[in-house]
Amino acid sequence: MTRLAVVGAGLIGSRHIRAVQQNPDCTLVAVVEPDAARTAGLDVPVYARIEDVQEAADGAIIASPTPLHPDHVRAAAARGWGVLIEKPVADSLAEADALIATVKGARVASLVGHHRRHHQSVALLRRIVTEGRIGQPVLATLIWAMKKPDAYFEGNWRSGGGGSPVMINLVHDIDLLRFLFGEVTEVAAVGGAPVRDADRVESGAVALSFAGGVSATLAFADTTPSPWGFEAGTGENPNIARSGQNMLWIAGTEGGVAFPSLHVWSGAADWSETPVNAREGAPATDPLAAQLRHFLDVITGRAEPLIDAEDARKTLAVALQIETALARAREAA
Repeated sequence: MTRLAVVGAGLIGSRHIRAVQQNPDCTLVAVVEPDAARTAGLDVPVYARIEDVQEAADGAIIASPTPLHPDHVRAAAARGWGVLIEKPVADSLAEADALIATVKGARVASLVGHHRRHHQSVALLRRIVTEGRIGQPVLATLIWAMKKPDAYFEGNWRSGGGGSPVMINLVHDIDLLRFLFGEVTEVAAVGGAPVRDADRVESGAVALSFAGGVSATLAFADTTPSPWGFEAGTGENPNIARSGQNMLWIAGTEGGVAFPSLHVWSGAADWSETPVNAREGAPATDPLAAQLRHFLDVITGRAEPLIDAEDARKTLAVALQIETALARAREAA
């Protein structure tokens, strides 16, 4: 029985708490959360700081706000706990480097919460792309668009620049594309006009080039009610209504694939032929539960992390490049 602590009991932390409580192979020994209202009714010890935890643990899920990740990882690693760190791994590359040095120095395992990699449908999509089902991948188009409620931003760290959907949401899509196509070599971005009266990015468009030759475009907005986005398409988040609509389209030299429907298109050897499609199937996945099972294997040495802090730093680097490009575009406007 692996003993876990959860640090942070907000929107994502509360979901991690439920996942631990529902997994028969681990036990929740403590929650670290300074806001007592968030932990009301929990039948486990609650502490304001990691340093105050009295219970023995094998690992910790760091689900606190991103700026607190380095300090919380340092405190957990000092106690010998393996860490599952929510995305993005840190606020800056310097903080990510310090965090990586911490886990290496303490010789504790690290896994980062880019949980989309744990969907069975994503694993199947990756096989379709990498095993030549659509030939050589050439283009990808992705949309992430939803209207976040105003309350999401009120009275918390998201009310300022930290509430940009690039670092909160698009970072997941960046990691998904890295998982499919490899490393990003070039970034360009333009921002959209603001809708809310706030000093943060709300929408924009991004172009990415990958080392393997794929070009990808990403359109994003947190101000537009739409059925297009990973959470809406897959139904992975209980707080977001499921639409079942596609949000990613990949074109290759011998066909294409849409996600999450996993319709694979082929047959159009030239423009006079009508393409045909066949739908692949993958079991529905609770990604946080699958990620937790993987984390338990990582802690006990049964598996290598699907994405550790060093790998997650590469995703962070691309997200920060996008933020920089958007800032420059705003200054030039």
